[in-house]
Amino acid sequence: MRSRISTFVRFVVLVSVVLAVVPAVNAADRDKLLSEPGVYGTFAAFRLDADWVKQGQTTRITQLLTLKGVVEQHREKVAIDVYLLRGLSDRADLLFRIHATELRDAQEFLLDLQGSLFGKHLTDSTIFSGLTKKASYVPGMPDSLKAELKAPSEPGPQPYVIVIPIRKSADWWGLDQDKRAAMMQEHTEVTVPYLKTVKRKLYHSSGLDDLDFITYFETSKLEDFHSLVLALEKVKEFPYNRRFGHPTLLGTVRSLDEIIEVLAQ
Repeated sequence: MRSRISTFVRFVVLVSVVLAVVPAVNAADRDKLLSEPGVYGTFAAFRLDADWVKQGQTTRITQLLTLKGVVEQHREKVAIDVYLLRGLSDRADLLFRIHATELRDAQEFLLDLQGSLFGKHLTDSTIFSGLTKKASYVPGMPDSLKAELKAPSEPGPQPYVIVIPIRKSADWWGLDQDKRAAMMQEHTEVTVPYLKTVKRKLYHSSGLDDLDFITYFETSKLEDFHSLVLALEKVKEFPYNRRFGHPTLLGTVRSLDEIIEVLAQ
């Protein structure tokens, strides 16, 4: 018990030291970056190397606090969300979702992150980049369906996050516009029962990555998300997915301090 208290005291002291040397900056408008079109979204997943757990706890805490320092240094230009994948995804331990009006600002954050004492333990990176666009309805979509799409989902952040990259086939892009529109309306209709419990955000990646879309989901009910994917697999549009996942990233929504505490153990 005394050892745990001592470790906690050292942790608090180290946090205070790091925050004292990081200059205060005005944070980027996160709500604006997450809601407006024309914003770049970068998803960067990493695994911690084998040397991470071989270090003493105090060393791990010190290195984790360099992560906090890097986030603080860049939060004026970018909005950064960090998710814990360890225990739920075998491909990565951490996921960073970065929103920026200039993609190079996200790049600068990742360069500083990977160059930090903590970042030197990050390996097996998987990075996707995309762009948000103004939501557009399928031509001919009924007004009743449009109204259902505007219904609010569960308020606040949800505990689970899922990221699925998507690449469409050449046959999809070669289809007549009316055929694609009809299939996308069917696609949209099967998602309606899950709009309240599964939040979705879409990023367009064509030309920026070897993908066409990045789909980001938050939910408190993984069973609903499971049912949503099963429903989507049955629509006519689904076979035109050349890639769906690979990887699929599953994790939990945590604060940066919570993640530091978990990884320090």
